[in-house]
Amino acid sequence: MPRFSYIALDATGAESSGLLDAPDVRQVAALLKAQGLFPTNVSSGEGTMPGGPASLRAAGIKFSFPFLAPVRTKELAVFTRQLGTLLRAGMPLLRGLEVLGRQEKNSRFRAVIEAIAASIKSGGTLSEALRSHPRIFDRLYINMIKAGEAGGVLDTVLDRLARFQEKSLHLRGKVTAALVYPVIVLAVAVTILCGLLVFVVPKFQQIFADLLKGAPLPRLTQAVLNVSDLVRHNVLAALGLAVAVWLAFRFFRRTPAGARAVDTLLVKLPLFGDLILKAIIARFSRTLGTLLSSGVPILPALLITRDTCGNARVAAAVSAVHDRVKEGSPVARPLEATAVFPPMVTSMIEVGEHSGQLPEMLNKVADIYEDEVDHAVAGLSALIEPILILFLAGIVGTIVIALFLPIIRIVQLLT
Repeated sequence: MPRFSYIALDATGAESSGLLDAPDVRQVAALLKAQGLFPTNVSSGEGTMPGGPASLRAAGIKFSFPFLAPVRTKELAVFTRQLGTLLRAGMPLLRGLEVLGRQEKNSRFRAVIEAIAASIKSGGTLSEALRSHPRIFDRLYINMIKAGEAGGVLDTVLDRLARFQEKSLHLRGKVTAALVYPVIVLAVAVTILCGLLVFVVPKFQQIFADLLKGAPLPRLTQAVLNVSDLVRHNVLAALGLAVAVWLAFRFFRRTPAGARAVDTLLVKLPLFGDLILKAIIARFSRTLGTLLSSGVPILPALLITRDTCGNARVAAAVSAVHDRVKEGSPVARPLEATAVFPPMVTSMIEVGEHSGQLPEMLNKVADIYEDEVDHAVAGLSALIEPILILFLAGIVGTIVIALFLPIIRIVQLLT
């Protein structure tokens, strides 16, 4: 009999996980519900082997391979938008899935849609069918669909999901554009620098040795020649060290302590830290607001938001807020106590709680911070471009000056 791993919530919002042997996913869900648990993620093949993925996850080490993902976020957003439109137009869910499955160009996604349609045809619900594909449909997606099914507003929830995914894509694109440009320029600068030190500078070194006949070189020139020798004679060791450092960093980043340290450092970086924090706050607010407006209870919504915020420091803060809310506290006060969120955010959330419009206020906070991300990206691009150009020009200019100083001395000796 297949073995399934599950993550579930109890009536108080406490999270638990484990393994169950059952014929299929629906039977797992039924068993958990009989125990008073609300399943949020059920997947097959986990925990069948000691030391496998389940044990790594339990140790806090997570491995992900985005390039192996069967469905891109953009494709999922288009599917969600189209399915919501078909349902709002009055088309039955099963018929809508069959239509979208036939027109889907991604063969792997088409197979998933057909499997979901087959599950619904056999009597299952959409949320139960989605749980069979955890690599495509995350906890946020599944819980919002479940809330939509319970409230009879599945088309509305699908529209909210589509808007959420589209805004997330837009926000991610803005932040990526701001971060990728300087990385590319720095990579070009390092490539040019290595090319000069490995191929150009050694030729001049031989010329200087022949013409100066042992005369001392200018200090700047000698320094450049020393760096060139160091790079040429240790290039393989340097590459090996760089790879080892990168792998060590990746492993450290995947541990809970490492993720917390790196994510804390990221939001404190000069120039980029403020942009990253604004993007995280926008994502937190949009996720929590979308979940609450779709009917997901506050405690499960906080746990889902914690798992999808993308920053370990913020996730720890949301966990603390969840524990306080579980004890009966409102959201704003413990959120303010974490010292992670700006006062404006906590004040707006407090107003939303007092007025009974917390989901609307959270979405308003997300709108404000997404606009601020747009402005920050524009300002950052305008600031970083001249700085990087000056940096690149300074490196190349230093090497050129260092190589020309001895030439001037050679000309003086010849005259």
